[in-house]
Amino acid sequence: MTAFGVVIVRELKLALRGGGDVLTLVLFFVMIGVVVPFAIGPDRAQLARLAPGVVWIAAFLAMLLGLDRLFRADHEDGTLVLLRHAELPFVATVAAKVIAHWIVCAMPLILASPLLAVMLALDGVAFWRVVLSLLVGTPALAALGTIGAAVTVSIRGGGLIAPVLILPLAVPVLIFGVGAISTGPGPDLSGSALLFLAAISLITLALAPFAAALAISAGED
Repeated sequence: MTAFGVVIVRELKLALRGGGDVLTLVLFFVMIGVVVPFAIGPDRAQLARLAPGVVWIAAFLAMLLGLDRLFRADHEDGTLVLLRHAELPFVATVAAKVIAHWIVCAMPLILASPLLAVMLALDGVAFWRVVLSLLVGTPALAALGTIGAAVTVSIRGGGLIAPVLILPLAVPVLIFGVGAISTGPGPDLSGSALLFLAAISLITLALAPFAAALAISAGED
C-alpha cells in the first residue's frame, strides 16, 4: 500500500475507533428532518417545497460536527509535526485527510438520506436528486471544512471559529445544492445547478490541500 493510502486508512481507523462520532452526525442529520415537519405543520406540499433547503442545511451543520477531529488531536500529540516532515509531501497528507473526512462525515449522511426524504415528503425524482446533489456537493463542504480546521488548529477554541470562517465560503455550495434538487414551476435548471456544484467541488478539492497545508505550516512556525 502506498503512503497516501496508509494515511487514509489511518484516518478511517481513528474515526471508526470513536464510532459514536459518526452516529452523532447521522442522528443530527436525521433529527433535523424529524423536527422540521413539526415546526412547519402537516402541509405536505409546503414541506416538499422547503425540503431541498432543509436537506442541505442539515448536511452542512452535520458535517461541521466533525471538523475539530481533522487536525486537533494530531496537533496536540505532536503527530502533525511528524507528518509535516514525513517522506510523503504534506499536501498529499492533507489531501488524504480530506478524502477520509468525506468518507466518514458525508457518506453516512448520504446513506441516511432516504429517511430524511420520507420525513420531508419527497417524491422519487426529488429523492434521487437529493442523493446526486449530496454526492456531488459534499466534497466541496469537506474541502472547505478542511481549510477552516487548518486555519484554526493552533488557536485555542478554534473549533468554534472554524464554522464561522467557512460559512460564507459554503453559501454557493448550499445555493447550487438546493437548486439541483428543486422542482418548482418554471424551467428546470437543476441540471445547470448540478454542473455548477460539480465545478465548485472540483475547484475546492484541488485548492484545499495546498491552502490547508500552508495554513498549518504558518500556524506551526
